[in-house]
Amino acid sequence: MRFTVTRSCGGARSGVLYAGNWPSPMETPALLLLTRKGLPTFISRDLLASLPLPDSLLLHSSPLHFYDCPPPLSISNVGGLHQMLGLHDHVFVASPRDCVECLPESDSANKLGASFETPTGRRHISPAKYMELISSQKPNLWASLADEVPAWVPEKRNKTSVDRTLRWLDDCLALDLASGSSMLGSIVGGTSRQERERCATEVSKRNVAGFWIGGFGLGESMEERPSLLNAVIDSLPEQKLRMISGFGLPEEVLQGVAAGIDLFDSTYVYHLTAGGFALVFPLDNREKGAFDSQLSDIGSDGTKINLRATIYRKDTSAIVSNCQCFTCQNHTRAYINHLLNVHEMLAQILLEIHNTHHYLEFFRSVREAIKCNSFDVFHRRFIEGRRGHLTSAIAASEYEVIPA
Repeated sequence: MRFTVTRSCGGARSGVLYAGNWPSPMETPALLLLTRKGLPTFISRDLLASLPLPDSLLLHSSPLHFYDCPPPLSISNVGGLHQMLGLHDHVFVASPRDCVECLPESDSANKLGASFETPTGRRHISPAKYMELISSQKPNLWASLADEVPAWVPEKRNKTSVDRTLRWLDDCLALDLASGSSMLGSIVGGTSRQERERCATEVSKRNVAGFWIGGFGLGESMEERPSLLNAVIDSLPEQKLRMISGFGLPEEVLQGVAAGIDLFDSTYVYHLTAGGFALVFPLDNREKGAFDSQLSDIGSDGTKINLRATIYRKDTSAIVSNCQCFTCQNHTRAYINHLLNVHEMLAQILLEIHNTHHYLEFFRSVREAIKCNSFDVFHRRFIEGRRGHLTSAIAASEYEVIPA
């Protein structure tokens, strides 16, 4: 794995990542597609080719998905995830938490290992067991085991989580045959700026390929995040890769990009798709009033629309008129509305294709803004557009309830 920073725009930065068998580099900031046992939740392997390349080659996986079956030895004998799934060109980035199936359980963690809530029960993972899973699956990049804690834990528990994470990082390094060349050192610390800074400083002293910033999306407020992120980023070397979990919404992604994050592990597309929502926000927000086109859509907040709503029952237009994804090129809002209301699984397949395509294009727009040295303007106009749309929608709603 090789990573190079190519452009900086304030705190935001763009870069190129060389990993896997794909001949050309992948640009950052980039989105990691959420997977369950190595594949997106609704998109089958043969449909992955319909997504934009090379952006869709970056996949996030949790080693814990394979805790029970197949056993690590079987996966290792096959040749790892790439061989088992037939995804030879894709880049797998592994971290224990995926925010859907493998949630950290801080109350049950101890000095021997971390604890996670999974669909098959609570799992206690020691560094040795974690490294057994990693070595069998052979991901391109992987984060060390971490003791993540929610925002409300006391300062003493925060300190303990940092101490454990650093100790487990050393254990993982000792067991790693590649000596950290594919490892992302985990950084935690909850809502304590001091502990996050301490953890980042200590991790940066280790021989790791990059950094995985955990502990976000566990109860902290949006107002706390900039200070916590700055405490971490200011303690890290400039030239190494930075990945974060817990930042999913477009506003959160822009907040992370502004701080200097390169890779985002997000469950946003999954939750939208499972709920029957489609992304429609404008990818080019340079024009004033770009969000206004969705004001009349029921279930719309300027970012997404609810395709279960009856207003789309006879809507024969594409989800987004100029979208080049397979769904928008071949199907209508009315058809997806029908599929959702009769509970056909094809609805989620088509929605995930569109939502993934749209969100990958959003990341491409972010990278272009950084290259053009206009990321701050892009960020500000996106937030202002969202805020202005919501204000207009609320005003329209209040006007409608005024008696004649």
